Amino acid sequence: MVTVDILLQIMPNLKRSVGENYFPFLAQAMVEFEIINPLREAAFLAQIAHESGEFRFLEEIWGPTPAQRNYEPPSRKARELGNVAPGDGKRYKGRGPIQITGRGNYQLFGQMLNLDLVNEPDRAADPEVAFRIAGAFWKSRGLNELADRQEFERITRRINGGLTGIEERRQFYKRARSLCAS
Repeated sequence: MVTVDILLQIMPNLKRSVGENYFPFLAQAMVEFEIINPLREAAFLAQIAHESGEFRFLEEIWGPTPAQRNYEPPSRKARELGNVAPGDGKRYKGRGPIQITGRGNYQLFGQMLNLDLVNEPDRAADPEVAFRIAGAFWKSRGLNELADRQEFERITRRINGGLTGIEERRQFYKRARSLCAS
């Protein structure tokens, strides 16, 4: 099982106080969503380390950047994300260690966890909720099974839609594999 000390070795830029504060929520979510063997733990921790900047960002920084402007209707990306009203892009920006984005995802994971994330989107950045969302995302996308088969690039594509940040993700994965197996 992962410990705070292992977490700090996987994520060398993670402040101990942040790691200690988030760890109970992380550990609970990993058990709840069956991220409970060394291969699953390593892949999950590597991916959320990258997505959240080693837990520095549980909420996407809003510019808006050109990419973020595409989150607003009537763009194709907005439709993909389920954003239907002006302001939905910012309202349903990336949150949590897996950075769920878009009204559609907030609705889906809110329903899965019996939370009203559509009307209370800020809750998705609350560590108690955020790590559960990350676990639910992971399990519902079949990522436990991909982790068991060590299909790390496929996991990255399911989270990110591509291979953005793959080298950093691989470095986290390499550290996590050696630490979670011991």
